[in-house]
Amino acid sequence: MSVSVTVRVPAKVNVQLSVGGVRADGFHDLANVFLAVGLYDEVTVTPSDTLRVTCAGPDAAQVPLDRTNLAARAAEALAARYGRDANVHLHIAKDIPVAGGMAGGSADGAGALLACDALWGTGASRGELLDICAELGSDVPFSLVGGAALGTGRGERLTVLDVGGAFHWVFAMAARGLSTPAVFREFDRLGAGRDIPEPVASADLIDALAKGDPDALAATVSNDLQAAALSLFPELAATLAAGRAAGALTALVSGSGPTTAFLVPDAGSAERVARALRDSGTCRTVRTAPAPAPGATVLGD
Repeated sequence: MSVSVTVRVPAKVNVQLSVGGVRADGFHDLANVFLAVGLYDEVTVTPSDTLRVTCAGPDAAQVPLDRTNLAARAAEALAARYGRDANVHLHIAKDIPVAGGMAGGSADGAGALLACDALWGTGASRGELLDICAELGSDVPFSLVGGAALGTGRGERLTVLDVGGAFHWVFAMAARGLSTPAVFREFDRLGAGRDIPEPVASADLIDALAKGDPDALAATVSNDLQAAALSLFPELAATLAAGRAAGALTALVSGSGPTTAFLVPDAGSAERVARALRDSGTCRTVRTAPAPAPGATVLGD
């Protein structure tokens, strides 16, 4: 009988994204406060004669099914480290928005890595898995860890943060995607000729997370990439305005966008703001989700 392993892995929102100047390697130093939210992809791995990727769910047609997919790269990286073939079928049940600034691809990479580790019984340590995640991409380590964390370096070096309560979010998905590299290039263009300070995590924001205080968190969220995202996709300003007008405590672009994120006081407010955003005609779809959410988790075999 064929054995399979399924891992559930969350989306993220960046409640702080402070970006330094471009480094010699082309990356930027970040102070990136991640918060995992309750929108999930599930990655199922099954033994196969060859490595293959399939995907189902919203916007699945936009997901690459070749070896550029982070799930495939994760399987190959773990297999190479343990001297085995990456002969698995990776099936992604997609519910995290694609190209939405919510780390859906990174989530799939972390999910595939943990699922292959369980399927193959490699016994990799948490540190080894995090090292592979960091090789795969800046957001992949957090997808494994979940909860809340401060990412430094290019975002891959994590310090876990305390979260003292539930936060309620509404996410508005835009009609088209935004390229993360393009947003960073626009950030560099907009900042040309001025001093860009070293990114530093906000002590007030970290304290607001620890206290579980949505009003305090709303007062401290920030995203240095927001101006660049709005420059490339000006229509996002109307979505942000619609959410604020509907009663959101704060509104911001999620990561490099184009998904916009709205922090609200409670679950009832989330439904009201979501309904107003749907009625506004400024976005394609709307989702609600609580936070924090656990990181990549094996569901069964």
